[in-house]
Amino acid sequence: MKKNFAIAFGALYMLFFAIPFPMLIYYAVNSEFDVNTLKDKNPWLALSILSISVVLWLIVLIGYFRKWIVQIFISKRNIEQLKSKGIVKEAKILSVVKTSKPDAKFSTYELELLFKNLADTEITSKTSITDAKPHERRFEVEKKINLILNRDAEKAPHFIISTTEVGINGIRVLGIVLGWLLFVAAVIGYYAYSYQTESFGMGWRFISFGHPLFVCPLVLLFFRYILKFIYSKLTDLSGGSSLIKFKGVKTWAKLIKVSQTGIYINDQPEVRFELEYTDNKQDVHRNSLKKVIGLLELDITKQEQIEIFYLPENPSQIAFFSDLENIE
Repeated sequence: MKKNFAIAFGALYMLFFAIPFPMLIYYAVNSEFDVNTLKDKNPWLALSILSISVVLWLIVLIGYFRKWIVQIFISKRNIEQLKSKGIVKEAKILSVVKTSKPDAKFSTYELELLFKNLADTEITSKTSITDAKPHERRFEVEKKINLILNRDAEKAPHFIISTTEVGINGIRVLGIVLGWLLFVAAVIGYYAYSYQTESFGMGWRFISFGHPLFVCPLVLLFFRYILKFIYSKLTDLSGGSSLIKFKGVKTWAKLIKVSQTGIYINDQPEVRFELEYTDNKQDVHRNSLKKVIGLLELDITKQEQIEIFYLPENPSQIAFFSDLENIE
C-alpha cells in the first residue's frame, strides 16, 4: 500500500512539473505580452518550433500507447509462452499472509515458497496469488503446489504458479484506451486554444522554445528517459542477481580476507570479502564480493565460511546467499 502511494505521489509530482508548472511560468511571464512584437518574429523559425513540438508530442503519445495498452497484450503473451515452454517444479508453501481487504471479491495472499531452481538448488521466494477458489484450500502452509520456472532466469516473471490463468479485462482496457484518447484530444485542443488566443491573425509566430506546447513534451520525455535509465541500472543489478538465484548453485566459501573499501553509504561501511570456493567440477576459485555492512551485521566479517551462490557455466559470477533471499 505504501509502495503504491509513493509511486502515485511521485507520478503526480513529476506530472505537475511537466505540465501545469511550465504553463504557470509561461502565462505569468507573458501576461503583459505586446502583440506588436509578433510582426518581428521569424515565421520559418516559428514553423520549425511547431514541427518539433508536434514530433515531441507524437513520441510522448506513442510511448504512452505502447506502455499503457500494447504492454498489456505483450505481458499476456509472455505468460502464455512461459506456461508452454517453462520448467515445472514442485514447491512447498512455507508461509501465507493475506493481503487483500476484508470486503474484497477475491482473496489475495503473499506466499513464501521453497522449491528447486533451474540447477536443482533449493531456494525460497515470495509471490502474490489471487485465489478465485478459496473453498479448495489450495494455499495453506505445508501444502505443495506446482510452479513453472522461466528458462530465461534474467527476465520477469521468473516463475508463475502452474494454475495461473491469464486473460484481459476488456472493460479495463477500454477505459485505458479512452483515457489515452482523452489525452490526445487534450493535446490537440491545446494547440487549437493556443492558436485562437495567441496568434492574433499572425499565424504561429507566437510559438517559441519557452511555450508549453514545446516545453511540456520535452519535460515528459526527460522524465521518461531519466526513469528508464535509472530502471535499467537497477535491472542490471537485480537481473544479474536473479540469474544467480534462479540458475545458480549454493555452496560454502572460505573467507580469506576482509577489508574496507573506504566507501560509506548511510554511515555504513562497504566491505570487500575475499573468498575461496569449489565448484561442482571440483575446480577451486578465488573471488571477491563487496557488501555494505550494517552495524548489526558485523559478525559476518568474523565467520570462517559464508554461503554463496555461483553460476555453473560461469563460476566467477557469485553472490551472497543472504542477498538473494528478497529477490522474487
